[in-house]
Amino acid sequence: MKWTPALKDFEHYLKIERGLSQNTVNSYRLDVQKLMQYLDVHKMPLSPSKIKAEAIQQFLYELAKNSNARTQSRVISGLRSFFDYLVFENYRNSNPLEQIEAPKIGRKLPDTLSLKEIDKMVATIDLSKPLGERNRAIIETLYSCGLRVSELTHLKISDLFFEEGFIKVTGKGDKQRFVPIGSNTQKLIKNYRKQGRRLLDITPEHGDTLFLNQRGKQLTRAMIFTIVKTTAKKAGIQKSISPHTFRHSFATHLLENGADLRAIQMMLGHESITTTEIYMHLDKSHLKQVMTKFHPRRN
Repeated sequence: MKWTPALKDFEHYLKIERGLSQNTVNSYRLDVQKLMQYLDVHKMPLSPSKIKAEAIQQFLYELAKNSNARTQSRVISGLRSFFDYLVFENYRNSNPLEQIEAPKIGRKLPDTLSLKEIDKMVATIDLSKPLGERNRAIIETLYSCGLRVSELTHLKISDLFFEEGFIKVTGKGDKQRFVPIGSNTQKLIKNYRKQGRRLLDITPEHGDTLFLNQRGKQLTRAMIFTIVKTTAKKAGIQKSISPHTFRHSFATHLLENGADLRAIQMMLGHESITTTEIYMHLDKSHLKQVMTKFHPRRN
C-alpha cells in the first residue's frame, strides 16, 4: 500500500460516507501529508500499513519544535482518524497512535464584539459606494444569524423565507437547519438586492446566490475576511477579529440575555452541546444575576 492512493481513499471515505465538508476533508488531508513529507525528507520508506508508533512519535517530536499544542493535537487527531480508517478497511491490525496522547490544551475562549462595536462597524460602511449595501447586509447577517463564513457565501435567495422569519442554512456535512432572521436584517438584505445586486451582470451559475462580487460571482471566504478586516479597521476597532467573531458574539449575546443553551446549539448547528458550552464564559456579574433570579435559595 502506498501513501497517495491510501490518502485518496481516506478523503473519499470522509466526504462520501461520513458526509464531512470539503474544508474538513482538506484539514485531514493536510495532517496526513505532514507525516508523508516528514518520511520523504528523512528517507524513511515506510508504507501506511507497515509504519509503527516509533516512527510517528519521531515525527511528532519534530512537529513539536515548531508548533503549538493546539496544532499538535489537531495533527494527532487527523492521523488517528486516518489509521482508524486503515484498520476499518483491514489494511492494518491496529492503530499506531493508540498509545500516543495529544498534548493538553486549554479551551480557547472566543473573542467577541460588543453591540456598540458592531453598530460602530455598520455605521462606518459607506452606503454611497456600489458595494456598501452588500457589505452592510453581510455584517448584519453574520451577526444576527450566527453563520459560518462558508454558510454565508453559499446562502441562496431560495433559502430566504422572510414571511416565516427564517433562512435555510447549509452547514458542515451539507446538514441543513433553519435559523431565525430579524426584520432589520431582512430589510438590509432587501435593500442590497434592490440597490446593488440587481445592477450586476450575474453569471448563470450564480443566479440564485445571494451575496456576489462585482463580477456577478459567488464571494470567496477570503473576500469575506477582507470585508470584515477592512470595516473593523475603519471603525477603529483594535481587536483582532474575523468573520467568526460575529458568530461568537451572536452566541455570547444570546446567552447573556437568557437564551437556552440548547436553542443556541440548534441555531449554530453544533452536533454536540459540549461545543456550544464554550460560550459559557460569562462575567461573574451575569452569573450572580442568574443565581439571584433562578435559584430556590437565592434569598
